[in-house]
Amino acid sequence: MSQIFDFFFGQYSGYDTIDITLEIIAVIFGLLSVLYAWFNKIWVYPTGIISTIIFVYLLYKWSLLGDMMINGYYFMMSIYGWYIWTRKTANEVTPITKTSTREKFISIFIFLGSILFVYLVYLYNDKWNSNYAYIDTLTTAIFFVGMWLMARRKIENWIFWIIGDLISVPLYFYKGFTFTSLQYLIFTIFAVFGYLEWKKIWNKRAVGV
Repeated sequence: MSQIFDFFFGQYSGYDTIDITLEIIAVIFGLLSVLYAWFNKIWVYPTGIISTIIFVYLLYKWSLLGDMMINGYYFMMSIYGWYIWTRKTANEVTPITKTSTREKFISIFIFLGSILFVYLVYLYNDKWNSNYAYIDTLTTAIFFVGMWLMARRKIENWIFWIIGDLISVPLYFYKGFTFTSLQYLIFTIFAVFGYLEWKKIWNKRAVGV
């Protein structure tokens, strides 16, 4: 039993207690955020903002630049998404819709632009040779698109979250952050159910129910 515990949590032996506590708090609020997104609730943003602020601090301290930028981007998009979700048109808040052709092109632009940007950041800080830099760059681009689509209440955002979460589970475990790895495992499950829930809401709206 001790060997199993050491395998999953042994890397925390050299961490400060405050950092471990902050990571757990960030994970809890991150899970709450995805849970609220699943049920299409505006609380997805305030809970997400708390999680991202903590992670930005921790990831900067741990020199994980790509991850830090993801969370910094989440913070900014959470402000934007909070505004979009509360904006009313014809006495109705922004509805759940599918991605238009124009938005698909924008998504491609965000994806490619994100890859280039993160690559340059890693290159500038001489960290491109790290074992996880390539995967980190890919997941950053995936999550950038997913967050933008979620802010605009597009069903397809969940597909990007599912793909990115599945990649992040082993990635964060490899980096030594077991709690965050478990968070992404649960994120994956939430994202699947979130996609199904949003699709059900969209179908009802499409048939005028």
